[in-house]
Amino acid sequence: MEKRAYLRRINEVIAKGKFKDIWESLSQYTVPQWYRDAKFGIFIHWGIYSVPAFGSEWYSRNMYIQGSSEFEHHIKTYGAHKDFGYKDFIPLFKAEKFDPENWAELFKSAGAEYVVPVAEHHDGFQMYKSEISHWNAFEMGPCRDILGELTECVNGLGMISGASSHRIEHWFFMGHGKDFESDITDDEKEGDFYYPAMPEPNHHDLFSKPYPTKEFLEDWLVRCCEIVDNYNPKVFYFDWWIQHEAAKPYLKKFAAYYYNRAIERGEEVVINYKHDAFCFGTAVPDIERGQFAEAKPYIWQTDTSVARNSWCYTEGNTYKKPYEIVRTLVDVVSKNGRMLLNIGPKADGTAPDEDREILLAIGGWLKKNGEAIYGAKVWRYSEEGPTKTVEGQFNDGRETKYTEHDFRFTVNGGSIYVFAMNFPESGTITVKALAEADASVKPVFNGIIKGITVLGFDSEVTYTRDAEGLRISAEGVKSEYPVVFKIKMA
Repeated sequence: MEKRAYLRRINEVIAKGKFKDIWESLSQYTVPQWYRDAKFGIFIHWGIYSVPAFGSEWYSRNMYIQGSSEFEHHIKTYGAHKDFGYKDFIPLFKAEKFDPENWAELFKSAGAEYVVPVAEHHDGFQMYKSEISHWNAFEMGPCRDILGELTECVNGLGMISGASSHRIEHWFFMGHGKDFESDITDDEKEGDFYYPAMPEPNHHDLFSKPYPTKEFLEDWLVRCCEIVDNYNPKVFYFDWWIQHEAAKPYLKKFAAYYYNRAIERGEEVVINYKHDAFCFGTAVPDIERGQFAEAKPYIWQTDTSVARNSWCYTEGNTYKKPYEIVRTLVDVVSKNGRMLLNIGPKADGTAPDEDREILLAIGGWLKKNGEAIYGAKVWRYSEEGPTKTVEGQFNDGRETKYTEHDFRFTVNGGSIYVFAMNFPESGTITVKALAEADASVKPVFNGIIKGITVLGFDSEVTYTRDAEGLRISAEGVKSEYPVVFKIKMA
């Protein structure tokens, strides 16, 4: 559909729908129950940047920054930028081993409930069939509708499919290519791959100039709505730059369109956003590679990755340990969050062995302990112990070291779940939050414990309770993962 016609359709849907493109109307949004219950999703960064597999998924930007390691690597490996630019990776992105059924089966085995592939990253290459731009994976490179095929397989296994758009950052992402002689020039026009290649702003300046133009923002809006119409994602994830002032009117139009389309289909959907791009309460906030330090009364999400250094596959990825990721998941869930965990497939479409092993290990733990995670709610306390979560973004660079006195809590059904984050060799823990206490004045725990079991083990559990705490012993239990005790209430 031609862009003008698509814009008319967007306005028509908003005009006749429940949601209008103003915050007052969008504030009627409520987070769907399926997302309240969901706790674990898979994020996928896969695209042209997987071909050089160097540095990170920002290769398309960094390769044009003189003096950067990507710049030097590019010249050494591929030659001068004027002769071999980023667009020349497209024919090399063949995805010849891409098997969406195999991917979906892996995510199901990992225990994932929803899957969010990157539909378009900052580089501007669409991983789906599009009528808006010819620079897409259906017409070039793999010549396959990557998003469409994966969506079908994910839905077929009972998981929920989503999509992410990082398109808006394309406004400036290729701009450094104009700083020297390269294949990016001042002649770029709308419809060209590198367009508009503007100067890079301060990423968190909400009023940076030059402002994104009306033409660019309309194109952004139409691209996002095309994904909604053609792929019906139940989760739509945005990266950070949608917070720019110029994007606000278009952002509200997208939300109104998306929510109204969902109503038409009898479905419930979620938008993930960062910072304050959306008015609070109109979508679900997300923290990149970080968490909240305390439990929140609202639904939130963290997006993080199996690798510390990159979202995409690189030949030098530094991977986290599976137990570390599970500990993060537990901490996040105890504080009313969800975790969207990223993997980065190789250019040929295969998942690296490390990614696969990590996902299967997480799935193994969830298979035994999932009742404490899936559908769980926040207890009166989310945590206990000396190790505190560092609040904010980009805090997953190092492993958090937990002690035998660190616990996290959830509640599900008629049970409280206690996660011993680092179960001691002695086999005994003391949980102060479950001590005998006088609840006549303070709202402390004073319930009647019917019994205690340990999930995933056949070990007998014994316990005593006094004013110091609930002492739980489970002989023979050893694990580097969180050990989960189910406290059945009378």
